[in-house]
Amino acid sequence: METVLKLQPSSTGKPRVSIYQPEQDGLIFPEIPAFSSFEEERQYRKKHLVAACRAFAEHQLDYGFAGHLTVRDPEFPELYWTNPMCVHFSQVKLSNLILADHAGKVVEGDYAINRAGFVLHAAVHEAHPDILAMCHAHTVYGGAWAATGRPLPPISQDAAVFFEDHVVITAEAGAVAVETQAGNSVCGSFKNVRAAIHQNHGLLTASRHSIDEAAFWFIALERCCQQQLMIEASGITPKLVTPERARYSRENVGSPFIGWLHFQALYDKIAKEQPEMFA
Repeated sequence: METVLKLQPSSTGKPRVSIYQPEQDGLIFPEIPAFSSFEEERQYRKKHLVAACRAFAEHQLDYGFAGHLTVRDPEFPELYWTNPMCVHFSQVKLSNLILADHAGKVVEGDYAINRAGFVLHAAVHEAHPDILAMCHAHTVYGGAWAATGRPLPPISQDAAVFFEDHVVITAEAGAVAVETQAGNSVCGSFKNVRAAIHQNHGLLTASRHSIDEAAFWFIALERCCQQQLMIEASGITPKLVTPERARYSRENVGSPFIGWLHFQALYDKIAKEQPEMFA
């Protein structure tokens, strides 16, 4: 039976969406912002997309020009912002982001679009209007685990975040994802899940709420793949979190709000250390 969270209102009377939100007034705690205009929300999404790219660089999730992060434009949801082709994650900034449509045409920006990014992300965005943001990169541990063609078992609280909330995609396994049919065969798997392990390819994450969430869960999924590989290399059979406790952990520490909240620590650190990214 699926766990349902029952949270008491905060002392301010505002509804609580997480057990991590303080009940005491006057404490510093991040809150998801509200926007008064499309331009304000667009700037927010673009800044957080840039920070997500920089976070990928810090976590060494780069591999040449491979890897693409996307987020829909708030005013024109048929368009999405993404990182420019052949620019290292550590060099992505506001001024070199590109805006593209689902046909792969660059609407705004000077750089070319990563064709693999267009094929996969555009197909998912077009097929799932509810998906706001996506992340994909060619990573060491995610790529290694993807070769097994197996889902991740709930070996920890962190891994339980993905319990019953990720899929293994075998379609187009190992193929170079630059043809339109590759994107079409992958996109159908993203219904009602946050992540996918594409066999012989790597990891993908999606969010219906923010680029922050999609980026953090990608980093988390890569880490879970690393831990799973370490356990399997030890030869010791791990104790698994029970399905009931795994669902409870997923609902409490794996909500969209918690994914967004985790990323705020990364965003604040990177924004302070790398202010040039907003140029």
